[in-house]
Amino acid sequence: MTTPTMTSPSGASGEFAGVRVLVTGGTKGIGAAVAARFAGAGADVVVAARTPVDELPAGRFVAADVATAEGAAALAAEATRLLGGVDVLVNNAGSQTYLPGGALDAADDDWYRDLDTNLMSAVRLDRALLPGMIARDRGVIIHVTSGQARLPGPASLPYAAAKAATTVYSKGLANEVGKHGIRVNTVVPGLIETPAVTRRLDRITADSGLDAATARRQLIDRVGIPLCRPGLPADVAELVAFLASDRAAFLTGGQYVADGGSIPTV
Repeated sequence: MTTPTMTSPSGASGEFAGVRVLVTGGTKGIGAAVAARFAGAGADVVVAARTPVDELPAGRFVAADVATAEGAAALAAEATRLLGGVDVLVNNAGSQTYLPGGALDAADDDWYRDLDTNLMSAVRLDRALLPGMIARDRGVIIHVTSGQARLPGPASLPYAAAKAATTVYSKGLANEVGKHGIRVNTVVPGLIETPAVTRRLDRITADSGLDAATARRQLIDRVGIPLCRPGLPADVAELVAFLASDRAAFLTGGQYVADGGSIPTV
């Protein structure tokens, strides 16, 4: 098989022709936008999630719970069978345990659940798919983390800690596999209008008695977004696509933020 190219102008219909992509958490929100961005540019895409959706945004679907070792292994095997190999892996799957009482309300199971879903899911998939990338001397891995890795919220400390750990892991992995032509980067979304943010706004509305528009405005103000709006999943997808392309051929081991300016640089 010839090595697929990932070089062409941004947005071109054949930008990722021949590139084989696996996106976890790929049926809604950021993951769905990432899958659609790759598929629209010619990539062969497999999306994974725990449960199917009525309308798949792009690609082929594989049901998998990547929070478990068995689920991650089964997904790696099935994606490899469907695609013949994986050139770009986007570890986007994640979930957040909501702890209204703060960190002291977090039991061991809460910590293990968030670590398994947000950190170990990526570790296990990387470990399963990297040998194929190494054999081809080429590959891209992108870990989608969160602004909470730098600005943890009191109701989600296990999630924030898991995302911060993923950042450190990502840098270390980039250092290790760079000699094989494999690039590893981290994408850090800020406040993005996803179903998870919608649920967060619903909680704020229910707890405060505010109307939805006021709750949304207050959330934006609290986060402190200089662009005065939440991001869109497509904003993050475009950054992921850039990092997967050969336009980013000398970028590895970095953190790239899509946040409208809300996350401090230091």
